[in-house]
Amino acid sequence: MTPRVRKLKDSDALIGQHLKTLRAARGMTLDRLAVATGLTKGYLSKIQNSRKLPPIATLSRIAQALGTGIGSFFGDIQEPGGGASIVRKHERLPVVRGGTAFGYDYVSLAHDRLVKRMEPFVFTFPSKIDRHVFFDHGGEEFVFILSGKVIFQVGDERWNLAKGDSIYFDAAIPHRGWSVGPDATALVVIHAAAFRPARPARNRRKAEA
Repeated sequence: MTPRVRKLKDSDALIGQHLKTLRAARGMTLDRLAVATGLTKGYLSKIQNSRKLPPIATLSRIAQALGTGIGSFFGDIQEPGGGASIVRKHERLPVVRGGTAFGYDYVSLAHDRLVKRMEPFVFTFPSKIDRHVFFDHGGEEFVFILSGKVIFQVGDERWNLAKGDSIYFDAAIPHRGWSVGPDATALVVIHAAAFRPARPARNRRKAEA
């Protein structure tokens, strides 16, 4: 079996193409999508034209506004049949964030199932981030540390997390995390909720970069 792992360049184009297709299917303009997500039209246009690769929080906002899940940006547009989705280790879909303003890497673990209420990822926390930037989106989020140590902040509270530790929180509250020492990895599961207007986050402009 040939591994179904796409390169960064392919992932960039995939997200942009799917955004355009999903918008067209719903008759939603970029202007309307900007209002629904709280993101700028210019930023959304860059994502659609594969000039920006957004973080998970931004994809979650867009997905909720379009009435779909984050997986819609990674897998095939048509939902595959069957009641279960199996993703082998070599079939994981990496979406690389290293070298960007945020430096996060994440790997989609259920990209073959588009209609779902949870979005699982393997997430890498870098040690160097813009510590003025927070992320927020609808739904709830669960983070289980697989390796390394992480400082994780939700609102004004911070916790030191190590391998085996976990945190569950309301993802609408501005949050962020970074590795202490070597990059740490975590299992991140986002539970999508019905769309609700996004709350302003601190330094929203930077969070869109």
